Amino acid sequence: MIKNFITGLALLSLSLVCVAQEREDWAAHLQSTYIWQKKPSLASPYAGANSLRGEAEKSYSFTATAALGVRLGPSTEAWFNPEAAQGVPISGLLGLAGFSNGELAKTSGANLTAYRARLFVRHTIDLGGEAQTLASSANQLAGTTTTNRLVLTAGALSVLDLFDANAYAHDPRMQFMNWALMTHAAYDYPADSRGYTYGVAGEYIADGWALRAGRFAVPKQPNQLALDGRLLKHYGDQVEVSRDYRAGEQAGTVRLLAFRMTAVMADYADALAATNGVPTLDSARDSRRSKWGMGVNIEHRLSDDLGLFLRAFRADGRTETYAFTEADRSASLGAQVKGTSWGRGHDVVGLGMAVSSLSASHRTFLARGGQTFFLGDGALRYGREQDFEMYYRAQLCKGLSVTGDVQHIRNPGYNADRGPVSFYALRLHWEN
Repeated sequence: MIKNFITGLALLSLSLVCVAQEREDWAAHLQSTYIWQKKPSLASPYAGANSLRGEAEKSYSFTATAALGVRLGPSTEAWFNPEAAQGVPISGLLGLAGFSNGELAKTSGANLTAYRARLFVRHTIDLGGEAQTLASSANQLAGTTTTNRLVLTAGALSVLDLFDANAYAHDPRMQFMNWALMTHAAYDYPADSRGYTYGVAGEYIADGWALRAGRFAVPKQPNQLALDGRLLKHYGDQVEVSRDYRAGEQAGTVRLLAFRMTAVMADYADALAATNGVPTLDSARDSRRSKWGMGVNIEHRLSDDLGLFLRAFRADGRTETYAFTEADRSASLGAQVKGTSWGRGHDVVGLGMAVSSLSASHRTFLARGGQTFFLGDGALRYGREQDFEMYYRAQLCKGLSVTGDVQHIRNPGYNADRGPVSFYALRLHWEN
């Protein structure tokens, strides 16, 4: 089935080739990514329903996406992304904060499933400044704009399409695979269980500064597929300020991000107070609450071949994880190196590490035997989860690359009694 699907995409790609031009009126881009991964056995003196399994495991994921765009007017474009995915996650995608494969969604299954990933409209209002060329890419038509502009976006997409961008650690299809390195682990951004949502956003870009704000739908239930359309009652608000800078030949960007989510969520302290026995989140999910978080994201280019990144984030730690992964504090850093010095200028090496932690009430909930959506060993000797990742991505030909990836995780699921654990992966990625 996968072979036929890829063949169909390739034929579609050939039929939709358009000559590069200064302004595209339409475009079609395709991608497919296959990741094979294995985990050896790990120390597991005890386990619960939501534990990372102690035995050796193998996993795979496959995604294929088409990005189909059309220009509706001089400054307006619309995009549709049909996507298909299948995969078998390690341990049922349980027992970790930094899951080892960012391509595996919470709804992954062994049957290939097609769905709508994105369907949105973008309108740009030029406000002056120097002319700027926009290259053709997935979800971006080639054209021109100005350095000062207002961009309005509405529809279905991923919040990470607009917020918390980073040139070196953002895309699990090409860069780091670990969830804690593709964005802030503690950033509980609104999304369904596939990672998508819908909403509206505005971006004001001027003289190296950018201000972004948006409101997006949250799931009806934690980490589920159905979204709540009541954007005046249940929602996730995001605000980000970014600043580009230069220091001689070096350059970079600093981003400050804040979010506030409002939904019917459980409070860990309330769940603990409700019983002297094993606490449950269901007993405390009885009212509309808000949670917040804020963080910083820095990318710094030392040269054309070497870049560094740093992220740090803090969430309130009172309310349950609702749409992303189990973390209340997180930090990550790393580097990306191009292979120019060894004659492989299109190859890339990435080195990264992330540390995630839980609030006091969150870890007490787990220590008393409570289960959250992703975690629950039945007990807990707390330790910060530490994720280390290294990859080498080699370009085989234009648009096709293969990546070898190694990850090592200490205190998986914040439990110092378990692990450490390693993951070994091979990734094949094609795009046009």
